[in-house]
Order: sequence, then structure tokens, then C-alpha cells
Amino acid sequence: MEYCMTLQDSPFFRADHVGSLLRPPALAAARRSWKSGDMDVAGFRAIEETALREVVAGQRDVGLNAITDGEYQRDWWHLDFLAGFDGIDMWHTSLGGGFNNEEQPPLVRVTGLIDWPDGGIFVEAFKRLKTLVEDLAPDATPKLTIPGPGMMQLRAGRRAIEPVYTDQDLFWSDLTAAYRKEIAALAAAGCTYLQIDDVSFAYLCDDNQRQNLRNRGEDPDDVLIQYRDATNEALRHRPPGMMITTHMCRGNFKSSWVAKGGYGRVAEVLFPTHKADGYFLEYDSDRAGGFEPLTHVPHDKFVVLGLVGTKTGCLELTDDIRRRIEQAADFLPMDNLCLSPQCGFSSTYHGNDLTVDQQWAKLRLVTDLARDVWG
Repeated sequence: MEYCMTLQDSPFFRADHVGSLLRPPALAAARRSWKSGDMDVAGFRAIEETALREVVAGQRDVGLNAITDGEYQRDWWHLDFLAGFDGIDMWHTSLGGGFNNEEQPPLVRVTGLIDWPDGGIFVEAFKRLKTLVEDLAPDATPKLTIPGPGMMQLRAGRRAIEPVYTDQDLFWSDLTAAYRKEIAALAAAGCTYLQIDDVSFAYLCDDNQRQNLRNRGEDPDDVLIQYRDATNEALRHRPPGMMITTHMCRGNFKSSWVAKGGYGRVAEVLFPTHKADGYFLEYDSDRAGGFEPLTHVPHDKFVVLGLVGTKTGCLELTDDIRRRIEQAADFLPMDNLCLSPQCGFSSTYHGNDLTVDQQWAKLRLVTDLARDVWG
């Protein structure tokens, strides 16, 4: 029997955030030294522990009830996780760039049959977060973010998969089976809030991105269904008591963006059939279009409105955000709505173009306004 939460029993939060937070310079420097071999793991973990304690306390202090590790325990929002599977590695190409190319992250590609590694990928990282939340914010919920399975194939297409997998169905079957094992291990470690980030769904609203898929021989409408089905397969037999959300955005690398176009291109197919309990939808600019696609969201799901920008330090006006929430409520009941920033503040280790103080001010705006709107 397939498990799925209802809106009534989902522990969703009126004030939430996407997950990544600006890295402290000391942590960034220590991580570089550790990876280059100039610092041992014990020395690095001590510095990382201090940074993690501070970021957990910071989220607590601004009033957040869903607390992440700021994605401090990784370099990239997606690549560290995907490359953690057996049979998948990072791929440094002219198309994907590399760690020395500030303009593009690397890609990932299949180098062998995909499987779940013993011990998991982010399981230990989640355990460290959970311990700190229990110590510093015992009434809060530790939240983990991972990329969706579609991110394995979005940027490079089939050339990231072949020649290991000439059978596409077998590739998706192996990948989603490995996802299910990781999700089960996370649940066993105490994870009750998992966010699956997938930019592909928003990218598929953009005419240029859709044409790029056609240019490499893929139908964008078929890709939407394939990525939705892959996510649903990853969530098959999802653990009871685990809330699942999905974040969709149009790019966030170093305060940049990649795609534009309203959610109407995908809403009718995606929202009623995707197995998440709720959606984090980017709505901080005209690139996201209007709120009309929210009419396709079933009333047993919730939507977290990403109305506060993370690409600049300019603080939004409370009345403007309140007005936008009321506009969204014309298409989805207010009881189904929540508030967050539009994306993370540091999707990669580089970070976005704002200060730490500006980051916390924006998160404080989210929590204060959510309290005023919903009580």
C-alpha cells in the first residue's frame, strides 16, 4: 500500500526556506585545505562542527522551525549527492566546466552500473545535523535537501549515461532503486522532512531550454513525464511519517538565472500527479509568471511561495509580499500556502551576491510576515 501524507497531517511550516546558506570563510578555507590534503579530517571536522552549530543557532534565532545544515557539508547543491552513488562520477568537460571554471559547475556521468553505496550518501551528514538540532533547537525539525533524479540527465542528456546504459529504462530503474535505498536509510536515521530539488521542471517552462532538448533529440514534454515518473519511482514505498517537498527554480548559481517562463507549461501534468506533499515555487520576479497555475495544485498539497529574493541583498517591503500572498490565495486557498525565499542563498560553495546580515534579515522577514499572515 502506497503511503502519502494528507495536508492535515503534513507538518508543513508557514515560514520555511529552501536550504542553502552562505558559507563562512573559515569553513570554505578549511574545506579547500582538507580536500587538497593540507588538513586532516579531524581538523576539518572540528571547524565544520563550529560552523554547523552557528548556522543551526542562526536559523533558530530568526524563528525557523525547519532547520538545515545550510548545505555546509557539500560543495554543490546536487553534484555531491549524485556523485555519491556507485557508478556515477563528476565529469569535468568544456561543456560542464570544472572547479577551476567559475562560470559552470561540472557535470555528472555514469561510469558503471548504478547502485547505492554502503552507509549511504548523506546519511551521516543528516545524523550530524539531527544531533545539533536536538541540542540547540529541540522543538525544530531537521530538514535535508537532495537533488531529484532528473538532475542526473538534464544537462548532458544521454551522453552522460551511454555507453554504460544503452537501455534507458534500465538506467532509470537502477537510479530510482538507489534513491529508494537512500531515502529508507535517511528515514531510519530519523529524517522526517526531505526536500527534493529539481530545476528541470521550471526549466521546461522556458522556450530556449525546451529547444535545447529538441536539439539533442529529446521531446521536452516527454522529458517532463520521464522526470516526474522517475521522482515518483524514487518515492515509491516512501517511509511513513516523512514529509516530501520539491523545490523548482530557474537557476541560482552566483546570483544568476538560466530560465524564464510561468509554471503553466507544466502545471496541469505535474502538480496533480507528482507525489510530493508540497512545492517550493520561485515567485520573486516576472520570470515566474502569474499565480494562475496554482489552480492545478490539489487541495491536499501545499505550496511554499518563494516571494523573497536571494540573489541580491535588497530587502523586500512587507506590504508588497503580503499583497502577493493575497493574490496567490485567489488561486489556491490561504490554508494551502506558506512563505519562503525563492531559492537558497548559496546553491554552490561560491554563494550569492549579498552579505550574511542581509541573508538573516530576509529570513527574519519571512518568519515575521508568516506569523502575521497565518498566526
